Amino acid sequence: MEPTREQAWQLVNEYTENANLVKHMLAVEAAMRAYARRYGADEETWAVVGLLHDFDYERFPDEHPLAGARILRERGWPEEIVHAVLSHAAERTGAARENLMERVLYAVDDLTGLIVAVALVRPSKDIREVTVKSVRNKWKDHRFAAGARREDTEAGAAELGIDLWEHVGIVLAGMQEIAAELELDGRLVRP
Repeated sequence: MEPTREQAWQLVNEYTENANLVKHMLAVEAAMRAYARRYGADEETWAVVGLLHDFDYERFPDEHPLAGARILRERGWPEEIVHAVLSHAAERTGAARENLMERVLYAVDDLTGLIVAVALVRPSKDIREVTVKSVRNKWKDHRFAAGARREDTEAGAAELGIDLWEHVGIVLAGMQEIAAELELDGRLVRP
């Protein structure tokens, strides 16, 4: 089976009702696309992994991502994708990050949430106005977006051998490309 984005999107919609969780998966998909382009990798496979990585979380929070891996295997998804999904929570699953795609997934996951939070505190609520500097200014305040594990993002950037702020810039640029899908294009501002 050669996975497609459409198949991944169907799974996301089958298992996830929470709009914010869906937007998180879209954000990670966009970040994975940006990195795939940077590294000359298979953009569609990387994007599918980003889109799918949390599809089981809402329904199986205590078994995530093991439940997702089981579902993917039952439906015939390639082991490359199953392992990548497992590896983003290596501390829970024991699935080591073995390749660049898996290291990128780990590095971008929590960072996307922090970037969304930075966009939401802007008066415009437009991610296209967020800069690396604005993310850096919020980075030090650990009460801001406290659920976004900065230490995971830092460790992920280190695993990639990339400067943290360059990493933030790549992820931010990828997310800015889908501002409308994330509803971070200014529409949330009340007239």
